[in-house]
Amino acid sequence: MSEELYQQAIKDLAAEASQRLEAPDASATLDNPLCGDTVSLDLRLSQGRVAALGHGAKGCLLCKAAATVVAQAAVGLEAETAVALADRVGAMLKQGAEPPLPALAAFLAVRPHKSRHGCVLLPFKALAKALGR
Repeated sequence: MSEELYQQAIKDLAAEASQRLEAPDASATLDNPLCGDTVSLDLRLSQGRVAALGHGAKGCLLCKAAATVVAQAAVGLEAETAVALADRVGAMLKQGAEPPLPALAAFLAVRPHKSRHGCVLLPFKALAKALGR
């Protein structure tokens, strides 16, 4: 299971540096009590779009990698589109939907491991929370 889940693409995403934003418009921190992952997201909005996003993640490689994907993908998105990512990633993991973002293809190996879905979803849920949803 380790090699399947923690492939090089996941390791590379998890290794990318994270940084919180100073003076964000909104922030959210969420925990996954099942595994101890914690994600904090900060964002700035401009004209209904995510203008900047910073994050910090403590936890497993899957959570850290997913936080990196959120940080890369959310900038420029309309708030409603960014909020919808959590549902779309959930559908990818649970219902076999196509990855909503190309970088999420690295997480397809998580599908059969239901106990790890929360690790991947946590940063997307934090994004929705930061946007007030």
